[in-house]
Amino acid sequence: MKVAFVSSEVVPFSKTGGMADVSAALPKALKTLDVEVKVFTPKYGKFLDKNLKLKIIKNFPSTEILINGNTKNVKYFSSTLPHSNVEVILIENEFYFGRDNIYTTDPDEGERFIFFQKAVLEFLKQTDWIPDLIHLNDWQTALIPYYIKEKYPVFRSSASLLTLHNVAYQGIFPPDILPVADVDEKLFFPTGPAEYYGNFNFLKMGIFFSDVINTVSPTYAKEILTEEFGAGLEGILNERKNDLVGILNGVDYKEWDPASDPLIFENYNSTSLELKTENKIGLCKEIKMRYRKTFPLVGFISRLTEQKGIDLLIEILPELLKLKACFVILGAGEKKYEEQLLEFGKRYSSKLKVIIGYDNTLAHKIEAGADIFLMPSRFEPCGLNQIYSLKYGTAPVVRATGGLRDTVIPYNGNDSNSLRNADGFAFDDYSATQFLKTVQFAVSTYKQKGVWKKLQLNGMSRDFSWDVSAAKYKELYEKAIRQKREV
Repeated sequence: MKVAFVSSEVVPFSKTGGMADVSAALPKALKTLDVEVKVFTPKYGKFLDKNLKLKIIKNFPSTEILINGNTKNVKYFSSTLPHSNVEVILIENEFYFGRDNIYTTDPDEGERFIFFQKAVLEFLKQTDWIPDLIHLNDWQTALIPYYIKEKYPVFRSSASLLTLHNVAYQGIFPPDILPVADVDEKLFFPTGPAEYYGNFNFLKMGIFFSDVINTVSPTYAKEILTEEFGAGLEGILNERKNDLVGILNGVDYKEWDPASDPLIFENYNSTSLELKTENKIGLCKEIKMRYRKTFPLVGFISRLTEQKGIDLLIEILPELLKLKACFVILGAGEKKYEEQLLEFGKRYSSKLKVIIGYDNTLAHKIEAGADIFLMPSRFEPCGLNQIYSLKYGTAPVVRATGGLRDTVIPYNGNDSNSLRNADGFAFDDYSATQFLKTVQFAVSTYKQKGVWKKLQLNGMSRDFSWDVSAAKYKELYEKAIRQKREV
């Protein structure tokens, strides 16, 4: 089986969120299942680690892409995913991908990813590597199912799968982008595949034209069929619900395992949990916070957006800081949230450390050094940090939504049956009151050392490796290919 895996971000070449991790880990897992996979992603020059080895691919019949009647130059580079022989094709155009951010609010944002998608298809066509299936990820790749059905007859036997990592991000642009996108104007009418409240919607096109669709957790697949979580696309998603599947993301334990993690202060596992304390001591020293032996250290690593529940966290911070606990927050996002957090950090410097930005090494140290990890998301398609936390013996406090509901088994404190499998804490309503009560309960539970260790051991024993999820993706690929060839 030949699969082209197309994503706008792939670790270690680029990253803004969890999709980048998935786009590296899943192809590697698929390779072990005898899937021949090539990964395609833009080459963002300003964000590319200079230590990564890239080789330019020469001898193309054409190095130009036609966009809205104009030709744009393209260069293709080859590399491999770390610790694998999975090939990555990076697409270079300095004008489109040499900007100060991976995603922008520039007027030609849609055009940037139209260029990317066409460049992928031109590469496949010109190298005569015709995949059995093209796996797309989010709106930046969602026009490819339309292109392969309507514009590129060479791919008439190639099936398509669109993964919805986050339905809230849809790629919505004014209708004058239609000729730029090379989309037939006949598709642009109220309730049509290209029209969305008078605008053009990349993701809606992808949902309409893809052979199969999936989300990154079973619960999220159900949630997006509702008005609350469908972000305006619940109508077309319900039309396609028979082709919609939820597959929980896995994690790469080569990168996230306290027993072997080279980025933390002291390696440990379930039989040497006492060494986790060394990571807590080391983290406190690094962030210049006094280590308090009896206080739990509570971590939060996230984009600072409302989706991630940052508004709830800021609302309850004054009450949280009255607890016998310390807090470390790492993240970046909306300026108002950054400023509010920094102000709290100044006011409560003895118990709260706020670091604005993203630091992968520090993220590993927080997972290893914290006792509790907060994820109060308004919605969460899958989430990865709660899964990392479980592996590191760091009890997650989550809102029971999407992938958070699918991965964390909450402790209720009422009976021994609850403790048998529990590995974290959860609250149902998106409510500051419920969130506060749940964190207070987690902090009080921390004092019960026997209960706490059982929660840690339960979490560390869970297996969210890509093996199971990759096998489910392969089954889904086979289904999509069968459907495509039966038509």
